[in-house]
This record gives sequence, C-alpha cells and structure tokens, in this order.
Amino acid sequence: MSDRAPPSLPPSFLEALRRHLPADRLLTEPGDCWSYGYDNSRRQAPPGGVAFPESHDEVVAIVRLCNEHRVPLTPRGRGTGTTGATVPDQGGLVLSTELMNRIVEVRPADRYLVAQPGVLNAAVQEAAGAVGFFWPPDPTSAAFATVGGNLAYNSAGPRAVKYGTPRDNVLGLAAVTGAGQSLRTGVFTSKGVVGYDLTRLLIGSEGTLAIITEATLKLTPRPEAKRTLQAVYRDIESASEAVAAIMAQPVIPCALEFIDQRAIEMIRAHAETDLPRDAGALLMIEVDGPAASLEAAVESVRRAAANAGLLRLHAAADEAEVAALWATRKALSPALRQVAPKKINEDVVVPVSRIPDLIRGLERLSREHDITIVNFGHAGNGNIHVNLLFDPDAPGEGERADRCLDAVFDLVLSLRGTLSGEHGIGLVKRAFVVREIDPVTLELMRRIKREFDPNGILNPGKTLPGV
Repeated sequence: MSDRAPPSLPPSFLEALRRHLPADRLLTEPGDCWSYGYDNSRRQAPPGGVAFPESHDEVVAIVRLCNEHRVPLTPRGRGTGTTGATVPDQGGLVLSTELMNRIVEVRPADRYLVAQPGVLNAAVQEAAGAVGFFWPPDPTSAAFATVGGNLAYNSAGPRAVKYGTPRDNVLGLAAVTGAGQSLRTGVFTSKGVVGYDLTRLLIGSEGTLAIITEATLKLTPRPEAKRTLQAVYRDIESASEAVAAIMAQPVIPCALEFIDQRAIEMIRAHAETDLPRDAGALLMIEVDGPAASLEAAVESVRRAAANAGLLRLHAAADEAEVAALWATRKALSPALRQVAPKKINEDVVVPVSRIPDLIRGLERLSREHDITIVNFGHAGNGNIHVNLLFDPDAPGEGERADRCLDAVFDLVLSLRGTLSGEHGIGLVKRAFVVREIDPVTLELMRRIKREFDPNGILNPGKTLPGV
C-alpha cells in the first residue's frame, strides 16, 4: 500500500474535464479518490482524480483530453482483479465505468445481449435467464465483477471447461482506443471472418489498448437439467488420470474442479466434513444437458472417473445433496483467509496430463522454501490456483515466498504451461512475461500497443514489460 500523496492533475486539464463532466461525476479530493487506487491485489496508489462517464462519447472526450495533456488514464470496473491491473501506480486519472451499467438490448431470437461495461456479471445472467439463456463466463466474483472487468482479464470461471472463455462468448465490441478513436469490432451474427479479429485482441488486454464501452455477448440456452458428483481419490495421480479420462469421453462436464490433499487437510481443520481420512485429492463434477439424456451422460462420466485410486463417488440426488457436496469446496476459501489473509494466489495453467507433475513439483518447492502451498482450481482445462500461504510480517517469510513464486513460474513453463489462465498480468506478473513470450512476439505486441495508444497514456506500465 502506498502512503504517498496523490500527484495533482494539471489545472488546465481539470478545467477542460469539468466542461465534459458534471461536478458529481468527477472526484479530485484525495479522500474521495483513495478507494479507487487499489484492487484485490492489495496494492494501492492514489490517483489524481476519478471520472465517471455515462456514455461512449464521454469516454472519447476523456481519452482525448488525457492525450492532449499527457495524463495517465487507468480504466476500472469494480476492482475485483488480483494482479494490480487497475492500480493507478503512475497517478493520473482513473476512469470508472460503474455508471455505464445499462443492458442496452436483449435479442433471444439472435442469441445475443448488448451490455455496457459497468453491468455486473450477475445482472447479465439475470437478464439472459429471463428469456431462457445464460452467458457462460461465471467467475467466482460474478456477483460483484463487471462485464468490462471480465473482458479485460478474459475471466471465465468453472464453466469454461465446456462453454469457453469470454473470447469464445463475445460477438463484438464498441471501444475507444488510447488515441481517442472510436471503433467497432466483430459482428452481430454467429459467423463472420471479415478483417482481423480485433474483438479477441481487445479481450484480455487489461485496458492497455482500448476502453470497451459496449459488448455484444453471445448467449447460450439454459440446460434443462444438471447433476453434481463428488469423486474422492487416494492420490493426485489417480485424480489426474480421472480428469484425463473424463475429458476424453463425449460428455463434457460443465464444471470439473480439483482440490489437492493440502487443501483437504485445511478444510478438515476449519469445517465439518465426512471425507475419507486417506483422501489425497477431490474432484467436483457437474454435468448438464437435456433431462431425457442426463442419466446416460452421468453414467458416462461415472465410468470415466472410476479407476483403482477412486475411494468414493457420489452423485447428488436433490438440491440439498448438491449444496452438501459443494459445501466442502466452499469451505476452502474461508479457511485460507483465516490461515493466511495475505496469501499469494496465482492461477497458472498446464496441460491436463501434466497436473501430477505440477502438484509434485509444488510439493517439492513447498519443502525447499518452507512455504505452505495449497492448490485447487479448474482441472478440466488445467487451470490450477496455486496459493502460497505466508505471513509478510514475519522475518524472512516474504522473501522466501517471492523466491518460491519465482520457482513456481519456472516449473509451470517447464511443463509447457502458461503464467495466467484468467487473473491476468497487471503489475504483479509483468516482470515474468519475458519468460513465456519470445522477443520477436513481444516486440510485435509492443508495436500493437503503440498503434492503439501512441502517447502511452492508457493504463501505462501494465501487462507488457518495456512499454
């Protein structure tokens, strides 16, 4: 957390900005701006001001003024991200999209919904559900996170294993580039190949190329039925073998979540559970689809999940049993917060077949650095949340955790993995990007950044090193 005074904005810039925004949509007092200087990464830096546009045209005006006066501009949703991508560490102006919160259009016949970036994910689900559809991305923070934030990070959640990420579920965008130019990307149809795919380029770019002002979201019909299963295994190898087998049969689960032995032990210590004493790993599995064929789908998954290491597999018979099965998984986050409120939470991804190698490697690093590591996540696509538990106030623990994290990233890349599945890069992982992206590709990305944002005012210092 920073305790430095926020850098003041140029008076001429503020005077011009006030001509575009009313007084109640522009904050400049340090105390008012403070809460817009941090996100869930726990990093904090004070902005010089906060602007609250309500329309695309107001965003255009703000971006152009920031260019004219060379004021850094940080786009922000609700600040639920964990990598510091919305922390204004270079001062300047924060542009909050929270007032751009309208669902513009719902067209079930064409299977899309148009929303402004400040609409909550939960509100999108409610609007889509009213006409028999849903939008597949469902991160854990869906009740608080905005559509704009989901798109900025390409955040997906557990349903991605079957339905894909935001990049697979957005048809097109309206946006404002870092140069203050309006653009429209993508289509309103289910197919289209005219020009380059700028929609997928902007999604996941963390507000470094353009500010999204409207998104056309591809909707999916709500399934008739869903079944929940819990499979408990003797060891990680057996659970990983089951994951590979489940993903190789025709019925793709709509959720396939993983919890390792250390996580199970932590749940036991902080909540009541009937898990077997020798449980070494756990899978939460959900299957959805037509009601008439669901039992056959569940049986297919059940056969794939069965191997020599399976200790117990239970399919919930009703909503009460579903809640009871998920209660085990939901007990983990409170336990982690209680044990280590300032933990490091990473979301690496490896090929599914390498999950056992990842977990074994993490156990080794835990011993070498004397740092407790707890792992859980979206096993169906190898997206594992690696939690390093430590006390930053204890002498030497912070330094050991940093060295351990450095080794974790090396391990992930050695397994042909990637440094982030949905949390993004922001400030936290920016220095490690050069380990994953080769110099030629990285320079091409920097050139793309300069084309969209020639003066470098848009979310500077995030995502890519050297820009």
